[in-house]
Amino acid sequence: MAELEERKIRFQAINNKLKELYPSIRIALNFSNPWELLVAVILSAQTTDKKVNEITAKLFKKYRTIDDYARVNLEKFSEDIKGVNYYQNKARFIIEDAKIIKEKFNGKVPKTMDEMLQLKGVARKTANVVLGVAFNVFEGIVVDTHVKRLAKLLGLTEHTQPEKIEKDLMEIIPKGREWRDFPLRLIQYGRDYCPARPHDHQNCPLSKI
Repeated sequence: MAELEERKIRFQAINNKLKELYPSIRIALNFSNPWELLVAVILSAQTTDKKVNEITAKLFKKYRTIDDYARVNLEKFSEDIKGVNYYQNKARFIIEDAKIIKEKFNGKVPKTMDEMLQLKGVARKTANVVLGVAFNVFEGIVVDTHVKRLAKLLGLTEHTQPEKIEKDLMEIIPKGREWRDFPLRLIQYGRDYCPARPHDHQNCPLSKI
C-alpha cells in the first residue's frame, strides 16, 4: 500500500512537470472525424506520425466516407497507403473495419472498448486512443513504446508488458482526462527530451524527480 501511495505522489510530480512543458497537448495525427482517426491510428503502427500524416493528407481527400472505404478494391487501396509498414495488412484491416462498422454499428465508430476490440487490427492501445481522443471516453490508458519505456524509467511501474503497465497506471492516475492526456504528454516528452537512443539523460527535465 505504501508503494502505491508513493507511486501516486511520484505521478503527480511527473504530471505537474509535464504540464509545465506541455500546457496543451494533442495527438500528432491529423484527422477530422472518428473514422479518420481510427484509420490514422491503424496506419501509425510501426510507422512515424509524420509519414502517416503525409499519406492521409491525400487519402482523406480521395475517400470521404466509410462507404468509400468499404467499396474500394484491396489492391488499389494498398497502393494508396504504400509507404507505411505492413501496408497490405493494414489495407485489409481498414477495408474490413469499414464493412464491420457499416453492418454492426450503423456506420458509426463504436464508443466502447468491447465493441472497438471487435474491429480488425485494433487492440487496447488503438482503442484507447480513439475512445479518448474522439469521444472523451476513458476506459484505459495508451501504452505505446514511449509510455512503456518511460513509465518504467520514471518508477511508475516495474513491468514491461503493456497490459500490466496499463493496469499500474490506471491505479495511480485519477480516471478522466488524465488517462488520455498523461500518455500524450509522456509520448511528446519522449520524442523531445528523452528518446530511446543514447543521450545525456541528466539533462532530461524529469531526471531530477
